[in-house]
Amino acid sequence: MAEKVDDYITQGIYGKKETKPDERRKFLGTLRERTVIALTQAQVRKPGIMKEVKEAMTKNKQARVYLNGHIAYRDISKYAKLASEQQMSFTIVTNKDYNSDLGLVLAYDYAIDQDDIYVQEQSKVYKEANQTEAGFKQWMKKLFRK
Repeated sequence: MAEKVDDYITQGIYGKKETKPDERRKFLGTLRERTVIALTQAQVRKPGIMKEVKEAMTKNKQARVYLNGHIAYRDISKYAKLASEQQMSFTIVTNKDYNSDLGLVLAYDYAIDQDDIYVQEQSKVYKEANQTEAGFKQWMKKLFRK
């Protein structure tokens, strides 16, 4: 009985016990074993949307998108908008004590143990129609009639 009281007091002082707290901080509140795909902060800051993320969101509609709140909203808003378009829930995670090197994590509420979750740097970026270079070139051709 005394152990239960001590546990209760300890939990009141320090909060609930959490499994793998370092891993949860790194993966924006979730665990590595639940993750479908992860982007670094630098990858999230790149213009356009990573093709792999768009495909992963299309295939995994029951997953949740975790976005790093330490990144400027203008950089994460494109992924928040994509999640909304895919009718997926997303969470912006800001940890005062720790800034993860990850910028986006797509994860389930249960373990899936996917081997390769990181997107490689040479990935092509999906650009929206109004952001494409071809659209700009066509506009310039119309402007100068060449």
